[in-house]
Amino acid sequence: MRLTSLTVAAGLALASASFAETVAPGNVEFDEYGAVQASLTGVAGDPANGRSVIVSKKRGNCIACHSSEAWADEMFHGEVGPALDGVGGYRTAAELRGILVNSKMTFEGTIMPAYYKVDGFNRPGDAYTGKAAKELSPLLTAQEIEDVVAFLSTLTE
Repeated sequence: MRLTSLTVAAGLALASASFAETVAPGNVEFDEYGAVQASLTGVAGDPANGRSVIVSKKRGNCIACHSSEAWADEMFHGEVGPALDGVGGYRTAAELRGILVNSKMTFEGTIMPAYYKVDGFNRPGDAYTGKAAKELSPLLTAQEIEDVVAFLSTLTE
């Protein structure tokens, strides 16, 4: 009986997670300080994939600007942005999510890219055609944002 109850509960949890609706980039709600309280996916982030996104040159490429002991084994990390050691101890998940979605909502003059923004740019080009792009995709998916938040939240020291 107990095993059946656990199986049903696990099934319901998975079913609700699979029906969780992803927040579109244009529908993200920021608070007055740039934090995003609500998860973009309703699914918990995967810290291991978050680290993978951070160090991947083809995905987040966060190491181009930020350093941390958490990826000290990776080559070519930058020093343009702040070191992220301990960031999970002084930033909430909502603050980290907001900074990743659109850092300019928290730090107005930052050069950090907005990883989950698709509009409001100054005429982004379409490769080398000289024509403006019709639609842009975010640099990271909503789940990748949640994964990075989950990983950064583990950096408490």
